[in-house]
Parts: sequence; C-alpha cells; structure tokens
Amino acid sequence: MEVNFKIIVWMLGILFTGLTAGLCFTWSNAITPGIGRLDDYGFLQSFQAMNQAIINPSFLIVFFGPVILLFVNAFLYRSAHPATFWSFMLAAVLFFLGISLVTIFKNVPLNELLDKTVLEKATPLELADLRKTFEEPWNKWHTVRTVCATFSFILLLTGIIVNK
Repeated sequence: MEVNFKIIVWMLGILFTGLTAGLCFTWSNAITPGIGRLDDYGFLQSFQAMNQAIINPSFLIVFFGPVILLFVNAFLYRSAHPATFWSFMLAAVLFFLGISLVTIFKNVPLNELLDKTVLEKATPLELADLRKTFEEPWNKWHTVRTVCATFSFILLLTGIIVNK
C-alpha cells in the first residue's frame, strides 16, 4: 500500500473516530456509573475535576479532528464504490451532528454550569439541585455521543470493506 495523503486522512479518521468511540463507551460504562455512586458533593467534585483534566491538546485533536478528517475522507473517496463514499459521508455527518454539535450545544453548557459553581460554598440542598440539573441530561446527551461515535466508526469500517 502506497502511503499518500488519501491513506493518511483515512487512517487518522478511523483512528481518531475509534478512539472517540472508545472514550465515549468507557465513560458511559465505567466512569459515570462509578461516580454516580458517590454522594452529591463527591459526584460533582469528581465531574469538575475530570472536565478540567480532559481539556488538553491531545484530547481536542482526537475528539474534534474527525469533524474535518471524515469530510475530507469522504471527498477523497467520492469516486470510489458508491457504498464506500456514502458510508464515509454518513460517518462524517453522524460524527458532526452527534459528537460535535451535541458536545458544543448540550454537554459543554452543562459542564460550564458545573464549572462555575463553587461546590465548597454550596449547601447540601444546592448540591442536590445542581446534580439533578446536571447528571441526567448530561448522561442522556452523552449516550447520543456514544451511539453516534460507535456508528461512525462502524460506517468507516464498512466503507473500507465495501471498497475492497
């Protein structure tokens, strides 16, 4: 296989989408259920700490890189088998809508609400109210991200299988 721009875009798109799907899956199946067992203060404090730690260059590249890579990939495969092109295009659209837009317009505002709260100064009732406002909607939208990332990854693999 000759390594060229098309192959590099394809490989990075699959890698970053797979890593994002794995991150979302792990978060849904281990992290949120685990911290969900904590009391309100512990839950909110843990979520604040993780939200602050996850915003770093490697995360941002892997998590948002597919937004560009997958559309470029679909464009580069526009002359391939139609099923390959449409699998790649659908993966790109699904990732854009289900990961990027959901993150920006649903999860991030909830994260910002949590981040601006000084937990040490909140009463137990305020902590319970904040958790109720935050936890269920955040988990619901994160489930959307998990499903979309997983299906985007599957569509990328399907496109390559069909292209062979």
